[in-house]
Amino acid sequence: MPGNRYLRITAAVTGSLALAAGLTACGGSSSATDSKDGGEKVVTVYSADGLKSDKGDGWYDKVFADFTKKTGIEVKYVEGGSGEMVQRAVREKTNTQADVLITLPPFIQQADGKGLLQAYTPQGADKVNGANKSSDGKWTSVVNNYFGFIYNKKELTAAPKTWEELLDAKYKGKLQYSTPGVAGDGTAVLIKAMHDFGGKEQGCEYLKKLQANNVGPSSSTSKLAPKTDKGELLVANGDVQMNFAQSKSMPNLGIWFPAKDGGKPTTFSLPYAAGLVDKAPHTENGKKLLDHLLSEDAQKLVSGVGGGFPSRTDVKPTDANAVELTKLMTGVEIFEPDWADIDKNLTGYVDAWKSATGS
Repeated sequence: MPGNRYLRITAAVTGSLALAAGLTACGGSSSATDSKDGGEKVVTVYSADGLKSDKGDGWYDKVFADFTKKTGIEVKYVEGGSGEMVQRAVREKTNTQADVLITLPPFIQQADGKGLLQAYTPQGADKVNGANKSSDGKWTSVVNNYFGFIYNKKELTAAPKTWEELLDAKYKGKLQYSTPGVAGDGTAVLIKAMHDFGGKEQGCEYLKKLQANNVGPSSSTSKLAPKTDKGELLVANGDVQMNFAQSKSMPNLGIWFPAKDGGKPTTFSLPYAAGLVDKAPHTENGKKLLDHLLSEDAQKLVSGVGGGFPSRTDVKPTDANAVELTKLMTGVEIFEPDWADIDKNLTGYVDAWKSATGS
């Protein structure tokens, strides 16, 4: 996921400013917005990448545009790696810029632990499973997702099956994963290796061996997909939602889930989790956006437009993407990481990975 060099700010808004101004009265509670947000019709989102498309056809593109049309509130968007977004928000604590923070675990828990989030339960959060939201209302998943790997379908006749297979010399210089501790999906590589191999030492011992084939660190997970599609890489890490969406314009991308030799392929939920930033400059607008992201209309677009899984359990899409995603996940064992432990010990786990790999 992108670091500082890849940060970009965009205004996700359709129509003219005149149209947005004309819709001010349609927000439903403009007086509250005016009094608490200084009259500004804007909300700033700091988010991990994967839900917005460079072509303007991603889930964020659609739901932000719908939100602006409905409320007249412009969405200012800042994108980066999950860890980088949290670090940026920490640096700005004395002059808060973001209203809504959206990151992957364990970084949403990290943000909460650093006092970056304030409690707010969006409308529709009661339809989200307990594992995908905090008990104190500090964050709620808006798009469900799963960790995965990708491969080049043109160069490889079939997807690899096991972690051990990736140690083969044919993957030397043709394999890359994003950096644990910086990227959410990179951290997920470490979490899954620890789970599949039975602990921190065993997982890091495997990743030490894998380092012989690894191209090197990458702060951006999303940048690995184009390299894999072109054949510069044969295998990389990612996540189902982002890679499924990318595969629509990158036909050589295939998604797979590594298994330990003799075991079943495994994965775990890696949702996009959203929280209202503490001392946000536009708190009321942030609340409205969170309500919108969990609305039935927005959730129904998660699979068809975003290539992901709705967070609301009462939204059950039947579009072609939803059918394909269900088929993709068939036979994959889903485990639930101990996020409290990972949040508490993340620095130690990442340090162990650095020591093992020489990173």
